[in-house]
Amino acid sequence: QVQLVESGGGLVQAGGSLRLSCAASGGTFGIANMGWFRQAPGKEREFVAQVRWSGGSTTYADSLMGRFTISRDNAKNTVHLQMNNLEPEDTAIYYCAARRVTVVQYDIWGQGTQVTVSS
Repeated sequence: QVQLVESGGGLVQAGGSLRLSCAASGGTFGIANMGWFRQAPGKEREFVAQVRWSGGSTTYADSLMGRFTISRDNAKNTVHLQMNNLEPEDTAIYYCAARRVTVVQYDIWGQGTQVTVSS
């Protein structure tokens, strides 16, 4: 089974940028989409962005489109999330996830990486 490991989180000032990475070990055979989600303390997990592994088409949460960019490198089995003009409201644990072609929901998850944006 695919294992996902996130990296790139940290502390950044408002207006700054971070680039998150998600490395998929074990290959990506059978993966339809990979995406990013986030969860702030006391709030539900929310969708951030996703990319189709084949073709590379992307979708974003409406509120984040224009500031965040998702990309993938099929050869390296890696997906990235470039986050620009960060706001304190972006503070959350960011999770990488993958959806298999045979299921409807995302069912493979990484451990998450903390992003903290100071004002």
